[in-house]
Amino acid sequence: MALLGERAVVLGASMAGLVAARVLADFYDSVVVVERDVLPDMPAQRRGVPQGRHVHGLLAGGSCALNTLFPGMLDEMVAAGGHLLDDCDLSRVLMRLGGHDLNLAGPFGKPISGYLASRPFLEAHVRQRVRSLGNISLLDGHDVVELLAAKKDRVDGVRVADRGTRCDQELRADLVVDAMGRGGRTPAFLEALGYARPAEERITVEVAYASQLLRIPAGTLAEKLILVGAVPDRPTGGALFACEHQTWILTLAGLAGNEPPTDRAGMIGFAAEFAPPPMMAALQAAEPLTEVSRYRYPASVRRRYDRMLRFPAGLLVCGDSMCSFNPVYGQGMSIAALEAITLRACLSRGSDDLARRFFKASAKPLSAAWQMASGADLALPQVQGRRSIQTRLANRYTRRLLAAAESDGVVAEAFFRVMHLVDPPSRLLRPDILSRVATAERRKPAVPVVPVTEESTHA
Repeated sequence: MALLGERAVVLGASMAGLVAARVLADFYDSVVVVERDVLPDMPAQRRGVPQGRHVHGLLAGGSCALNTLFPGMLDEMVAAGGHLLDDCDLSRVLMRLGGHDLNLAGPFGKPISGYLASRPFLEAHVRQRVRSLGNISLLDGHDVVELLAAKKDRVDGVRVADRGTRCDQELRADLVVDAMGRGGRTPAFLEALGYARPAEERITVEVAYASQLLRIPAGTLAEKLILVGAVPDRPTGGALFACEHQTWILTLAGLAGNEPPTDRAGMIGFAAEFAPPPMMAALQAAEPLTEVSRYRYPASVRRRYDRMLRFPAGLLVCGDSMCSFNPVYGQGMSIAALEAITLRACLSRGSDDLARRFFKASAKPLSAAWQMASGADLALPQVQGRRSIQTRLANRYTRRLLAAAESDGVVAEAFFRVMHLVDPPSRLLRPDILSRVATAERRKPAVPVVPVTEESTHA
């Protein structure tokens, strides 16, 4: 591939930053990744990823993207203790959405695979692959002070400071990528430079998590993954995931201000309101391995860089800096990987007008994921947000579709593939799926009508 410049700088060494750096290494002489945390060599929790102690999903679309970026890495994860779920193994997944258990008995018509592991385990494997590339360096233990722009129409570097000595330095760059997450400073920087801030879409969800690492006795649970979503009259849910080294992560979640408890008896009581029997049996037999961790997430935010009329050259935004999803749906890491694939395609066509092309191309997978997540959030009356006619109609159809997916494996497969970012949401509107949803509704047994008699009226 033709080189586009001497140096690219990525701000943030979380998943979005690491996968962006992997792509940039093919197009720039050197890539520097700046991270405020001191990065561990092995899988470990770190301050800059407070959500790392909670359940993380790597969706099938994200798995495919990571396999493209780092061939063989996910197989290495499985060999090191992670779990592979392929289309022949989805019977070991219990997924209850909208109050319906999806029929995942399979086999699926098209192969689909997912991986289960903790966030630190996955991130450590990605970081190891990135470190192995000779032209990428990780500058950890450094704060980002400010972006640099000698001219208003181009960013040409960044000022960083050592967190220990507070000595700062300027890193000149042909391209700077903001992957600093929700706290990214690009909107404020743009405003200071004379540009408009990106428009924002926001849904206040007020999610609260309580999570704990567990050991569950072998043979207690046939499933590897149990996921129960919230429903309108119960804005709570939870997940139990198999992780590396025969451990499990339990995450309990409450939306709209509903906080899960953190004591063992309280957590089991909280889960009993929605958990299926296999999950309850596993929780009662489990041995806690860590203290309970809390995490709060106020609102999903999408910054519409794709709609900006003016944007400086030499700067991009990715990951949570561009769109931060309700973590309940496990989309963040997978979207970051898909954005990296999009970035590779854009860079392969050169650096001219790069920001506009990248933001426009990224909007497609982002919009699909945002549509699913925001629709699910707004199906709960407790969640604040504007419910358009389109949203209300989509949620009405989704309720019918999930009801059909309880018995119809073809519908369940179609929904599963869309949920996992393999197929676009339009897949659920194809005539064959529409027909099956309608047929499933007609197959519902009629509710028996009890005749009204004089005796019943006086009962």
